[in-house]
Amino acid sequence: MTPPLDLLLRNVRIVTGADDACAVSPPSFVAVARGRIARVGTMQTLDAGVAAHDEIDGGGALLTPGLIDCHTHLVYAGDRAREFEQRLQGASYEDIARAGGGIRSTLRLTREADEAELLRQSAQRLQELMRHGVTTVEIKSGYGLSLEHELKCLRVARALGEQAAVDVRTTLLAAHALPPEFEGRANDYIDEIVDRILPEAVRLGLADAVDGFCDTIGFTLAQTRRVFEAARALGLPVKLHAEQLSNQHGAALAAQFRALSADHLEHVDEPGVQAMARAGTVAVLLPGAYYFLRDTTLPPVDLLRRHGVPMAVATDCNPGTSPTTHLPLMLNMACTLFRLTPAEALLGVTRHAARALSLHATHGTIEPGKWADLCLWDAEAPAQLVYAIGASPLRRRFHHGLEQPG
Repeated sequence: MTPPLDLLLRNVRIVTGADDACAVSPPSFVAVARGRIARVGTMQTLDAGVAAHDEIDGGGALLTPGLIDCHTHLVYAGDRAREFEQRLQGASYEDIARAGGGIRSTLRLTREADEAELLRQSAQRLQELMRHGVTTVEIKSGYGLSLEHELKCLRVARALGEQAAVDVRTTLLAAHALPPEFEGRANDYIDEIVDRILPEAVRLGLADAVDGFCDTIGFTLAQTRRVFEAARALGLPVKLHAEQLSNQHGAALAAQFRALSADHLEHVDEPGVQAMARAGTVAVLLPGAYYFLRDTTLPPVDLLRRHGVPMAVATDCNPGTSPTTHLPLMLNMACTLFRLTPAEALLGVTRHAARALSLHATHGTIEPGKWADLCLWDAEAPAQLVYAIGASPLRRRFHHGLEQPG
């Protein structure tokens, strides 16, 4: 028996995201039942007697899958505006980090904030993401760097998903930086992650995946491997901040563990890309960080294309290197700075972003059976979502078939 329809969107031009070209349909409809897409078709195939609890005439507007931000550090306290000034005066990201700034600066503020205050600050950022069309978001820990405070950050991330009309995936990023109490004892901190932080996060059901920062100011390949081995033993998938500042061959390591994604990748080499292709690991491009750090080494987009590695795009929302909650702006940057096509950029925040979170069976395209996470735009084609700097022509946003206020 066919369930009754909750929502019928009529007269919309659909980009399903299921094809690489992001073709735009003729005037079509989407029928929704119990929060999921029940049927998609052209207006000519819509039976005259079909009715739903809510019916909306899109007036020919563009309908896309809801946007997915697959890499954020949304839960933190304070900001790092002073460090922005320091970089303008010539200090590098590495200089600031080694002087006790960077991640450690945010760590101090995040540890000082109680759970309610951390939730309040993070909820404001989440609302901004949603206002620009985001219906699913990944949220990492990584600004607590102790058992107590990493769990606090993950609890806040879970609470955000419970109180807002958005799907949240949580990632344990305890291997983000070395906390001050472990100065000079990086291997001991890895022991702490492997023996205490990771098992407790799993026991409490707070983490959907595990991440690490493998780079010159992060952790070594061997240390990252230990974290990945522990995650695999506990049944969690992994992802990795890889090759942002240098080539440490983190992408190849991530591929060995069939990582969901390797992110940043400005310095990845061809063997690393080939390993990702074989493993089905998604490349997550983060143009906001590239722009904000005034980087000059582009991620090898042509190499990723040549080897068929799916490319996702995300905000990397964080206080130090990408303080943005505007995912459509990242589409513009991905095209302008990295030379993605508008179709590639849109797939990067829908279909490929869903795969980077292992949600591709239920999210990321407009197809029957998937969650009815949808965005209706005042636009006619994907290029119009991309080219206007800072624009966000969102008309309506639907999460699990329910329209949400902007």
